[in-house]
Amino acid sequence: METGELIFITGGVRSGKSSFAETLAISRAQTMKRNLHYIATSKPSDKEMIDRIKRHQEQRNSNDVSWKTREKTVDMHMLEFTHSDIVLLDCLTVLLSNELFRDEYNSSDEQYQEETYHRILRGIDAILRQVQTLIIVSNEVLNESLSSELLTKSYASLLGKLHQAIVKQATEAYLVEAGIPVLMKERCQV
Repeated sequence: METGELIFITGGVRSGKSSFAETLAISRAQTMKRNLHYIATSKPSDKEMIDRIKRHQEQRNSNDVSWKTREKTVDMHMLEFTHSDIVLLDCLTVLLSNELFRDEYNSSDEQYQEETYHRILRGIDAILRQVQTLIIVSNEVLNESLSSELLTKSYASLLGKLHQAIVKQATEAYLVEAGIPVLMKERCQV
């Protein structure tokens, strides 16, 4: 079965990666006459997150573009799309946290970590089998020195594995720094 195109975008906090992803999604949707969908993975857990969610919603609504937003914090495989859809998933780092802590989590439970890793990849694959293009946004947290705490190490390790698996499958991968997208992988690269 043919799968859609996968584009991966990462960068540091407030690097401009979400704005770039939205612009890219809009451009592709307009060029190919496709529908735009936004998968929001964040939970409005505190005032800062509520404000951030609101800012992202206002930014999307400020364009003359119609987004269909899906608030989905776990179980990406349950979403339904069509092959005429351009889908933006924002963001993988929050999705990983949501999936890890959906049940009682023990940071030393390697089997649970492996199940979480595969659950996320299965969800991404399920979306890819349905859509024209899937754009995934993630945070680049692996360039900083990390805490020696087991939970932090486990999370970083899983995120790194997810990044590698997704980029391996992606047709394009970008790193955004200071609002500037740097193309790290093109279609023709192995």
